[in-house]
Amino acid sequence: MTSLRGALVCVAVAAAAVSAMQAASAADRPNIVLMLADDQGWNGLSVEMAPGVPGSRGEIFHTPNLENLAAQGMRFSCAYAPAPVCSPTRISLQTGRSPAALHWTKAAPPERGHMLVEPTLIKAISAEETTIGEVLRKTGYATAHYGKWHISGGGPGQHGYDEHDGDTGNENAYQVTDPNPVDIFGMAKRAEAFMARSQHDGKPFFIQLSWNALHASENALKATLATYEKQLGGANDKRTTTAAITEDLDTGVGMVMEAIDRLGLAGTTYVIYTSDNGAGGGGGGREGGKGRGRPAGLSGGKGSVWEGGIRVPFIVRGPGVAANSWCHVPIVGYDLYPTFCDWAGVKPTALPKSLEGGSIKGLLASGGKGRVARPGEELVFHFPHYQTGNTPHSAIRVGNLKLIKMYEDDSVRLFDLDADIGERDDLAARRPDDAARLRTRLEQYLTDANAQLPTPNPQYDPTAAPVQERGGRGAGTKGDPRKKRRPE
Repeated sequence: MTSLRGALVCVAVAAAAVSAMQAASAADRPNIVLMLADDQGWNGLSVEMAPGVPGSRGEIFHTPNLENLAAQGMRFSCAYAPAPVCSPTRISLQTGRSPAALHWTKAAPPERGHMLVEPTLIKAISAEETTIGEVLRKTGYATAHYGKWHISGGGPGQHGYDEHDGDTGNENAYQVTDPNPVDIFGMAKRAEAFMARSQHDGKPFFIQLSWNALHASENALKATLATYEKQLGGANDKRTTTAAITEDLDTGVGMVMEAIDRLGLAGTTYVIYTSDNGAGGGGGGREGGKGRGRPAGLSGGKGSVWEGGIRVPFIVRGPGVAANSWCHVPIVGYDLYPTFCDWAGVKPTALPKSLEGGSIKGLLASGGKGRVARPGEELVFHFPHYQTGNTPHSAIRVGNLKLIKMYEDDSVRLFDLDADIGERDDLAARRPDDAARLRTRLEQYLTDANAQLPTPNPQYDPTAAPVQERGGRGAGTKGDPRKKRRPE
């Protein structure tokens, strides 16, 4: 009997020791909450994204919770989405690879009848890719993905996520209305429940909240719409509905932040807020140096690799991140994969060899100073497609210089972004050596990445109007009874 009692005590002590080790392990590894907005440009918040630059915030938007997040953390003035459209950014975040290397550079169906033929794309994440969800789950994290997945492959459950909303696209945005506009509040509540369960289980957690907003902006709360209709004088006007859904999204962000604080997790949780691409339809593409650019002072928009299409808001709050701090080092969305692994204590030797990003952990710990160690110094943005008035083009940024290559006429543009964030002063003719050097680096990167390029169209008829192919999840029409939507 005594022997049995002693054995039971030993078992209990051992179990307590294991529990204590698990708790310590969880405490050593921070929780991670990634919030990804949809179609929210650099100036899409009431928060400046560059100090003293009025055009880096939106005059019509009201996002007090994101203002608080910025005050509590670090803002990145030179943060880029991996692509100027949705799905390529989303698969890039999951894999830590560039859309060019993944052969997924556009979301909407191709346009046919142009001078060049767009490449055929892979339109589903492969089972061979190792996602950030899979890596973190293997290290003991509880993982969840809520909202818009939009990269097929069977959905998040097939790619490392314990809990998720399924293989979703844009349909939830169009189907879910007041009192839960585009499922913003529902997603926030599911995230809180998941955090509480993970905390109870003693596990660190990774949650990606892929907000459906700013899609289906007309589905904003009726009360919020009424406020902006009165303020801006435009019932059902796109400007009015965008402002309304932006405020509703900010409310959802506030719900998540309040849940983190209420659960006592603020000291062990990193929160990242960013967007999948720039805003608008890309109508300010300024090809050939024409056009005035977008209201933020940035040229271009969604569907272009001018700054307006790829520069996005980016805010981080978490342990060791100085309040109300800034970082002006260029970063890109696929830097998050190695950053999360760095936080989780994953050894570099255990990471996929194909990773192109670098950890920003050092930038956050040093008050925004330093550099990101990537396999290559350059940042490349590849869009060999036609969309919203833009022709196929690619860009490379090295230091403060950015070069854009146009494929129809094989021309280049060169800009000094430190002096000319609006990309209005083309330096290519005045600095031919820099233009040639960056062009060579861009073309070498695309060759090394086995990137797909547009090809000449032997049937091109300049008198015939191009047409967009129908179908494909990238068109963003699944589940939407109105069917016709702007390209994703």
